[in-house]
Amino acid sequence: MGASVIVENLCVAAGEQTLVDRLSFAIQPGEVLALIGESGSGKTTTALALMGHARTGCRISGGSVRIGDTEVLGLPPAGQRALRGRTVAYIAQSAAASFNPSRTIMDQTVEPARIHGICSRAEAEAKAVGLFRELALPDPENIGSRYPHQVSGGQLQRLMAAMALIADPDVVILDEPTTALDVTTQIEVLRAFRRVVRERRATAVYVSHDLAVVAQMADHILVLRNGKMQEVAPTERILEAPSHSYTRSLLAAARPEPRASGQCSGESELLLDVRELGAGYGPVDAKGRPAKLILEGIDLKLYRGQAIGVIGESGSGKTTLARAIAGLIKPCHGSMLFNNRELKPTLAERSKEELRRIQIVFQMADTALNPSQTIERILARPLQFYKGLRGDPLRRRIHQLLDLVQLPRSVAGRLPGGLSGGQKQRVNLARALAAEPDLILCDEVTSALDTVVGAAVLDLIAELRRELGVSYLFISHDLHTVRAVCDEIVVMQNGRKLAQVARADYDRGPHHPYYELLARSVPELRRGWLDEMDRAPAPVD
Repeated sequence: MGASVIVENLCVAAGEQTLVDRLSFAIQPGEVLALIGESGSGKTTTALALMGHARTGCRISGGSVRIGDTEVLGLPPAGQRALRGRTVAYIAQSAAASFNPSRTIMDQTVEPARIHGICSRAEAEAKAVGLFRELALPDPENIGSRYPHQVSGGQLQRLMAAMALIADPDVVILDEPTTALDVTTQIEVLRAFRRVVRERRATAVYVSHDLAVVAQMADHILVLRNGKMQEVAPTERILEAPSHSYTRSLLAAARPEPRASGQCSGESELLLDVRELGAGYGPVDAKGRPAKLILEGIDLKLYRGQAIGVIGESGSGKTTLARAIAGLIKPCHGSMLFNNRELKPTLAERSKEELRRIQIVFQMADTALNPSQTIERILARPLQFYKGLRGDPLRRRIHQLLDLVQLPRSVAGRLPGGLSGGQKQRVNLARALAAEPDLILCDEVTSALDTVVGAAVLDLIAELRRELGVSYLFISHDLHTVRAVCDEIVVMQNGRKLAQVARADYDRGPHHPYYELLARSVPELRRGWLDEMDRAPAPVD
């Protein structure tokens, strides 16, 4: 059974800046409270403070956090360490970054139980296997002997939940645990998390920007903006009758509306023509085939000003397609024409002008930005390389780019580590726009963004199409997002193109069964959707 959580006048600061401002709320034992708001609203900062923890450069500057009878903020450091993992456990957004790649899964899963002296190694391993089974992981008796890189992202996310639950904590904090997962995997993980939380009657805090996911998980929702509470209410009331205008804006952004499309095929020139493209990784054999073939026989036509969406689950070949077009991996067969000229297979073979005209925005903003360079320096590089800008013209253009992606000019002097995930992704987009490209390859650019920022990025993409005639290949696992910005959708599975659906046919079926599965797997913005999915019959292949 979970413990109560009572927070009173919590304040967290970074230097002179207030990150969380006099926040108060209570969670009853066994209840799930969702913290929602856009990037930088203080969601994760608040969640971490429940463990008495503040990130580097931050400090908890006031207030009270009580878990059961324990005043967390009054504990000495040793007492807080004893609390973490035992009384309160944390499930992070990025499981891949949370596991040690050099140790087995079992070693890491039993570690909290061993550190806190709860049980013997043999008892902890038996308990871990039980949790693997409870979380619907495959081969629960043996999966612990694998290493983190040997399981999928969805499995790793559930394994991190097992690690958090092994010490039977009273409070569980889930920080965006399904954000980076594709929709079909997300359903599996949501089902597992919700079942475990319900059966254990754990008190839980669920941090998310996805209201549709929150609707399936939470009893109450607390809406945060700039570190201040806007409102808190039962989930049904927030979804049906929100009292605050900001909450209404979050609901409006939760399911993006279609953006005005650019030019359609037949109305403009053919920009990119991909024919029978194949690509993969690893050593190539005598016939030039790589050891691991990812893409096979991909045909694709993209016209100037057009946006084509590419959807499919993790491992379907979406990102490999974008990397092949960008010249980051060499195709093993097929051809690519760009502006009616052959596009050389690798970056090294392409001209400076070809490099400028095709830009890629990567999914993981954290790894795409150099952590040791300021935002100004990051944006200056393409402007210097492609445009030869220096001095005042360079600074003015950097400011224009920051304005374009709705970032304050003050971020120019900051390092990436000082920005939120959403802000970093907007810097990523600004860097691509600096080259003034004809084609932008967007690889899951909104998957890690909150709904408000994501909607703003989608608006920006639509605006750039209309004003500049920029074309997009928009890779995503979120069908709602793709439908909002794209003229056509390419459906991929196991490295092959299964179908291509035009905007006019989005709501007219029947479509390929796999497309229908992806469409059904996107959470709906209402209570009870996940229960209905649990009761629905499995699709027939």
